[in-house]
Amino acid sequence: MPYLRLLRPEQWSKNLFLFAGLVFGQKLTDAESLVRVLLAFVCFSLVSSTVYILNDAHDRRDDRLHPRKKHRPIAAGLITVQAALVIAACLLIGSLTGSFLLERRFFLVALIYFAMQLAYTFSLKQVVILDVIVIGVGFVLRAVAGAVVIDVETSPWLVLCTFTLCLFMGFSKRRCELNALADHKQTDVARHRKTLIAYTPDLLNHMTTLTAGIAVVSFVLYATDDRTIAVYGEHGSHYLLYTLPMVVYAIFRFALLVEHGRVDGPTAVLTRDFPFQAAIALWVIAVVVIIYAGEDVQSWLNWFAGDGARQAASG
Repeated sequence: MPYLRLLRPEQWSKNLFLFAGLVFGQKLTDAESLVRVLLAFVCFSLVSSTVYILNDAHDRRDDRLHPRKKHRPIAAGLITVQAALVIAACLLIGSLTGSFLLERRFFLVALIYFAMQLAYTFSLKQVVILDVIVIGVGFVLRAVAGAVVIDVETSPWLVLCTFTLCLFMGFSKRRCELNALADHKQTDVARHRKTLIAYTPDLLNHMTTLTAGIAVVSFVLYATDDRTIAVYGEHGSHYLLYTLPMVVYAIFRFALLVEHGRVDGPTAVLTRDFPFQAAIALWVIAVVVIIYAGEDVQSWLNWFAGDGARQAASG
């Protein structure tokens, strides 16, 4: 259905970052906070769809040169530019109105996100390196939006980990675009995205390696930081570090799929690759258990190592 595809609902998975504040702010069990984040997710998804429609309308001629993007509804001629702009206007008015009614600070973050993405569509995506930094900041704004809508403090660690991880995904996206356009002439590549002329496979490999390393180190520092211990308690913080193998596996799996050209972007990894999804799901479950039941986990381990072992021996 062209009109549904125009909204790019598969891209809404990126807005799951709004739930980070709910989990790490220890409000996952609060029904009101959960409802507020779900409503925020809907509003932010509609803002995102507005941006995608404007982007597709602006890039429709260049998208026709891309093997995958040429099938987008506007580029393929299935929806007129005028009709798409009317839909975008309705989505923007509805989503920003809902955001304002939900929480004024959330509305402000959503407005900043929209303005930044508009600048990205019409200008910043043609600036090397800055184009990927904008993508990373966009994900940070998602995480901040999820925190402000339920009135929890925005942790600097949340900002750092989100930003560095999304820089890794952003440079990986550029690598996927190079893979997709590998058989095209340089002039066609430049018409599709000027920055791809400056990005080379070796440069992007270096950038993805660097940002992946920073993301992993950031998570380790977060898990062992005194502030984390103060918030979650000694046991919660202690066990967060033990989820590191899942984090490393997910990042390496992501890099492997991109390097071998088996995906066309981060969204494809998030929505289609089962090993990656399984690693993320296990990590989320482990984090939730550690944050919300850290003391119980410690008690169970103490029993297993002490009383349980003695009972087994006496039996």
